[in-house]
Amino acid sequence: MLAHTVFMSSTPNDTDLPIKLRDQALDAALRPSVWDEYVGQGHVKDNVHIVLEAAKMRGDMPEHILFYGPPGVGKTTLAHLIGKSLEAPVKTTSGVAIERAGDLASILTNLEPGTVLFIDEIHQLSSKIEELLYPALESGSLDIILGKGPSARTVELSLPPFTLVGATTRVAQLSGPLRSRFGGGVYQLDFYSDADLRAIVARSASLLAMEVDDAVVEKIAARSRATPRVANALLKRVRDYAQVHNLPLTAAVCDKACALFGIDTLGLTKDDRRYLETLRDSFKGGPAGVRALASALHEDGDTVENLYEPYLLRLGFIERSSRGRILTQKGKDYLQG
Repeated sequence: MLAHTVFMSSTPNDTDLPIKLRDQALDAALRPSVWDEYVGQGHVKDNVHIVLEAAKMRGDMPEHILFYGPPGVGKTTLAHLIGKSLEAPVKTTSGVAIERAGDLASILTNLEPGTVLFIDEIHQLSSKIEELLYPALESGSLDIILGKGPSARTVELSLPPFTLVGATTRVAQLSGPLRSRFGGGVYQLDFYSDADLRAIVARSASLLAMEVDDAVVEKIAARSRATPRVANALLKRVRDYAQVHNLPLTAAVCDKACALFGIDTLGLTKDDRRYLETLRDSFKGGPAGVRALASALHEDGDTVENLYEPYLLRLGFIERSSRGRILTQKGKDYLQG
């Protein structure tokens, strides 16, 4: 017999914190803090471990590292684990936040020696900013142009030693010269297996002081779109449902909560179904270009490509061709089910 869900405060005085900060504290608490807690991506972990340990043996900073893959599969977590492994501070920013040369110069020149600089969505950097990064990554220097016209001159600034960890959902948008400067490796993070997701859900439930059985863990893992971030978010939503209704968190309660949220047994939502139905009904199953699909869905192309399509591709419900997206027989069967 399952006990009622028990809730654990994420901070000693978390009732005094704004809701957004409490959520951030919870997310931080669920994030692995040591390598052994990081589930999945074994090949990537093994390779990065070698890079880090070799650098520590030499007394050097590791070479720069790039992670790419769909959203929510652990790129940010790996960056923070690298910092913990090196006992180094982690400075976090994003490609979209670095708009001007001065933005990059300010970040790089203010780094503490030995910092891990994490740039999320690094593909958002402009080509001009990328070019400024080249000497910073290769020789630890930054070239600054002072003045304009014939009197302009270049000043080379020495930078403190640092390791850049880049993350992107669109590795193809990075220039070849920038990719080649990640000497510590360019690593693809993939979707997670069911077994890994079950382990993640079970660990998170334990950290949240939730008593759940294997059936609940399996149901949440199956609806997690093969993504740890989704798994943790869904676990917290189901917990909230059980708490509000004063119910033990059983498999049946989990099903009721997910039905209310509009999440089916595969983790698909009404928006995913709308995508598939639009491809079937408006484009006769395809092929359909992403821009045309996005317009029909009243979404932007990035949302379609990054939010909907990765998991639908993994399920085999759609295919990408040179002419556009195609609804597969498996996708048609799902809509008819």
